[in-house]
Amino acid sequence: MKKEYLKAKKIAHPSSRKSIAIVKKTKKISNRQKAKVAGLIKQNLIGEKMLWIQEHMVPDVCPYTPELVARLLEMYIGRNDEELEQINIKHSIGGRKNRQHASREDVLRMTKERELEEYNTCGIEIPDILNASQCSMLKNWNGELRYLTNFKFRRFGRKHLNDALQKASK
Repeated sequence: MKKEYLKAKKIAHPSSRKSIAIVKKTKKISNRQKAKVAGLIKQNLIGEKMLWIQEHMVPDVCPYTPELVARLLEMYIGRNDEELEQINIKHSIGGRKNRQHASREDVLRMTKERELEEYNTCGIEIPDILNASQCSMLKNWNGELRYLTNFKFRRFGRKHLNDALQKASK
């Protein structure tokens, strides 16, 4: 890109074909970089979710049952409840009108609402831990993001898990 900028400085007119081509090329490169960064952020969020699930899995159970998956996902949705409670206690102690830690509280509350909505409708996407091989792969996963492509992801929602529980009980 530096070479392109040096060429652009030599060109006198800003509306010339060469300068327009250089602008196009630089815009294309910057858009590619933005997409790359967005992909890395998304991959990092998925990795954090999987690490949390891996840490909170029952040690000796490998193919999970729908009931255990539902319990695990409900724990995942409520993982920030303790921090929200601490913020509410701080609010109640001081007789101030302003909200201390307001942005953190809003982020946690909105995240919980979004995940709860996702769980109640289409489902939360996690590795298919109902499958024995996927479950053992998640338990043995060392946290490297480059291995995310080896996992088969599946959406687990409240309705789907309840239906699976009813089928299993029959």
